[in-house]
Amino acid sequence: MSELVSNMNIQLYLFSYILAGIPFGYILAKSFAGVDIKQEGSGNIGATNVLRVVKKHKPSLAKKLGATTLFLDAIKGIVVLLIAKMLGASPSVLWTIAILAVWGHCFSIFLNFEGGKGVATGFGVLLFLLPIPSLIALVVWAICAKGLKISSLSSLIAIVALIIASYILYPNGLYGIGTHAPIWVISITIFYKHIPNIIRIFKKEESSIV
Repeated sequence: MSELVSNMNIQLYLFSYILAGIPFGYILAKSFAGVDIKQEGSGNIGATNVLRVVKKHKPSLAKKLGATTLFLDAIKGIVVLLIAKMLGASPSVLWTIAILAVWGHCFSIFLNFEGGKGVATGFGVLLFLLPIPSLIALVVWAICAKGLKISSLSSLIAIVALIIASYILYPNGLYGIGTHAPIWVISITIFYKHIPNIIRIFKKEESSIV
């Protein structure tokens, strides 16, 4: 057991999951705006709900806290990937870290295994490991967000665009692992967390970005 815990890869996996589980949006909104975002808006701990809820209580802080949440949620997966990269971790280890970062955010140990939608954290790790498809997805998201003004739907469309781009650019699988499986795991996780949003979209009840 001690040998298992002392294994570098296991340590990186645990660090990735735990760090990604820190609910920055909840902490920032509670600390600076005095609001519990889990009890208001969509109940989500991500940047969109931080922006929406804080705007009702302290409008001057809404954009700042929303942007900070977005940055921290995106960077927390990248931090462990950078450490692992410097330690010479293999591509398969890096992709496992990426998946665990998304799972840590979506199923946080600090929130009784509840959490955010995984979009910012997922984009962060994918931008690090798969930059070109991720940038394509970002452009798609920006276009959809401007036109549709629905954050959740724009994010889901962007994920589909990323999957398509990854197959076009890497038809034989991702470099070093020869498969697209990690992208599917991350994408399915994000879609799963968006099931309530998808239901609201079909009912035309989903809130707009503004």
